[in-house]
Amino acid sequence: MKMTKTQPDSDIKVFPATAKRWADIETLFGAKGAYAGCWCMFWRLDRADFKKMKGEGTKAVLKGMTTNNDVAGVLAYFDNQPIGWCSVSPRKDYAALEHSRILKRIDDKPVWSIVCFFVSKPFRSKGVMSELLRGAVKYAIEQGAQVIEGYPIDMQTHKLIGQTLNSYSGYMGIASIFRAAGFVKVADASETQLIMRYTVTKKK
Repeated sequence: MKMTKTQPDSDIKVFPATAKRWADIETLFGAKGAYAGCWCMFWRLDRADFKKMKGEGTKAVLKGMTTNNDVAGVLAYFDNQPIGWCSVSPRKDYAALEHSRILKRIDDKPVWSIVCFFVSKPFRSKGVMSELLRGAVKYAIEQGAQVIEGYPIDMQTHKLIGQTLNSYSGYMGIASIFRAAGFVKVADASETQLIMRYTVTKKK
């Protein structure tokens, strides 16, 4: 995918990943399937199935969902090119998340979860994650979500302050970006990872 220029986030548009956008997902994720053949199935499948299917198998699952308009996330575009992805769905649809010991449920509310971001390399550190997060929240609300949950890394913790992210370490998001979008911390998943929530305000 040839990237010719980059601009501020005001020029970025975000859309649900419906059937007509499958080719754009393929273009964005590339031959490696985004994160080493994941195709954004790491949290959606149980661990045993993910290990067996990683690569062509996980791609087939995402393609099947997308072509059936079972929206698995949202896509960010600049200049009509796909530049970023964010996975958002009801938490119950993420098998591995539901069985996670670190990111276990804090209550029985029917939350939606935001579990993954992927941004094309030329567009990193240009506000794309913020736009994706806002787009994911908007989509979830349109589908009836009342509580939306995220699991970002907090770069302000004693352990991480002053450091920079490498490779995949920020794929679940950055806490400061979630805070800016109206999310609040509801639990500490670990020394560096938070569970944060956005609660939809009911109209009077």
